[in-house]
Amino acid sequence: MEKMWAGRFSKELNKEADDFNSSLRFDCRMYKQDITGSLSHAAMLAKQGIISAADCEKISDGLCSILEDIEAGRLSFDADAEDIHMFIESELTKRIGDVGKRLHTARSRNDQVAVDIRLYLRDETEEIITLIKSLLEAILEQAQAHKTDIMPGYTHLQRAQPITFAHHLLAYAMMFIRDIGRLKDAVGRMNYSPLGSCALSGTTYDTDRYYTAEKLGFDGITLNSIDGVSDRDFCVELMSAFALIMTHLSRFSEEIILWSSWEFKFIELDDSFTTGSSIMPQKKNPDMAELVRGKTGRVYGDLFTMLTVLKGTPLAYNKDMQEDKECIFDSIDTLKQCLKVFAPMISTMRVLTNNMHTAAQKGFINATDLADYLTKKGMPFRTAYKTVGQIVAFCIENNLVLETMPIKDYNKYSELFQEDLYDEISLETCVAKRISAGSTGIESVEKQIAYVGTFIQKL
Repeated sequence: MEKMWAGRFSKELNKEADDFNSSLRFDCRMYKQDITGSLSHAAMLAKQGIISAADCEKISDGLCSILEDIEAGRLSFDADAEDIHMFIESELTKRIGDVGKRLHTARSRNDQVAVDIRLYLRDETEEIITLIKSLLEAILEQAQAHKTDIMPGYTHLQRAQPITFAHHLLAYAMMFIRDIGRLKDAVGRMNYSPLGSCALSGTTYDTDRYYTAEKLGFDGITLNSIDGVSDRDFCVELMSAFALIMTHLSRFSEEIILWSSWEFKFIELDDSFTTGSSIMPQKKNPDMAELVRGKTGRVYGDLFTMLTVLKGTPLAYNKDMQEDKECIFDSIDTLKQCLKVFAPMISTMRVLTNNMHTAAQKGFINATDLADYLTKKGMPFRTAYKTVGQIVAFCIENNLVLETMPIKDYNKYSELFQEDLYDEISLETCVAKRISAGSTGIESVEKQIAYVGTFIQKL
């Protein structure tokens, strides 16, 4: 295939250099966006009288036929093409002749690829938001089912205070809600058309950049043509958001892995999201959660690749920027793959509420409430704190929990203890008394559930 830029050169490109230079193997996924951008560009050229209406019609028909044939599997990408832009233009010229060569009037591959990648990322981000919505729905379903089921809350991975399982799950819901906000913010800043910036300095043709921007669904145009072709901030911003989503998925995965272990046994993952061992028949491994945790580092690496590509490139366009695509495509593919498996894994997991409740009882996580009980009876808090610490030590030594320690033993430490303490330190009471906004109390949890539900409905 003859290069579109071949006029200046007397020798063909070295075969190894040609393969090294080509990006078709990965940028071919942007064929739809490339054709969409070209259709709008052709319409603008005709509107401005730069090409005839007849030529515009031929170009548009040719582009639509190429799109139809690619999607129907009748047209394969030519491995000799340098990139998706050259492939589409070459195929168009084959189909409609020299009229196809008019399409590239008043544009460059620099602004062409800049608009393609924005259109592609806009489409992919919308799909990612839909996948996060599915995960939020799975979390919400489990939260609604376990509004009052008590588990130990942890700090330093040590049992700390009683919470509900719903409260814990909803913490992740809040993370993913913020993630969606970050994605939308990033798309909002990205949604400006660079088409018409040409190579870097604009064009001598009387183009209408606002027209193409509107047809392509952009909020406006990039206001500096150099910035229009060289900016990849939007890639970094989106990949940063992708990396943070993976952080949240990884933290969630770590808890799922812990919770499904025999040492915790708070949940049991469905067989369809676990694997076995080739030698140990008793094993049921949380491989999907482990893979999500592992793939997080891959998305971090993609982000760092993008930052490194950009850090030393002078204005305007440089071939280094071809390296933007493989890393951002990989981060998108990896994130989507993780989200697609995560939502049904959460939706189908079985929550072992009795085990969680038992763990909460054995962790002395109502000790703070016992200290508060003494404080309300008039004992200074620091004295109460020390007294309860001694009681906990006694319980551990005698294989007791606070709820089963006899009142006569309590009275050895203070005469302030009365029979009403057992109601005060029951796990159910401890949870119910958390009435502050955002807390684990039932009214607060129900408000959180309502908030997440309303957010999902508005998406």
